[in-house]
Amino acid sequence: MTTREDASTLVRRMQECFNSRRFDEAADLHTPGFVSHPLGTTGFATTAWRMITARYPDMRVVARDVLVDGDRAAVRSTVEGVEGAQPELFEIFRFADGRFAEMWGASAGFPISARPEDVLG
Repeated sequence: MTTREDASTLVRRMQECFNSRRFDEAADLHTPGFVSHPLGTTGFATTAWRMITARYPDMRVVARDVLVDGDRAAVRSTVEGVEGAQPELFEIFRFADGRFAEMWGASAGFPISARPEDVLG
C-alpha cells in the first residue's frame, strides 16, 4: 500500500523529473507495465515528454492539489510556459509497489494548437 506521503512525494518527484527534463529518471518511477489511458500506451515512454517539451521548451508542471485514497491519487496541476494560456491538468494515478502503475487524465485551458493530445497525436 502506498501512503499519502509516499504518493505525494512520488507525484512531485515525477513532476520535477519533467520540469528538469530528467526523463530517463522518471521512467524508474513507473512499473514496467505502466498504462497511460489517455495515450493508449503500455510502459513508460519518454517520447511523449520529449515531443511536448520540444514544442514548448519553457513548459513546467506544478501540482496544486494531490488527493490520495488507498492506492490512487488525484492530482490537479497548473502548466506554465505555454504562451497565452494558463492550462490545467487533471490526472488520476494508481500505484503498485511504490511506483506509478496507471494514469488517466484530462486537460483544460490549452490553446487548440497546444493541447497535449494534438501535439502528441
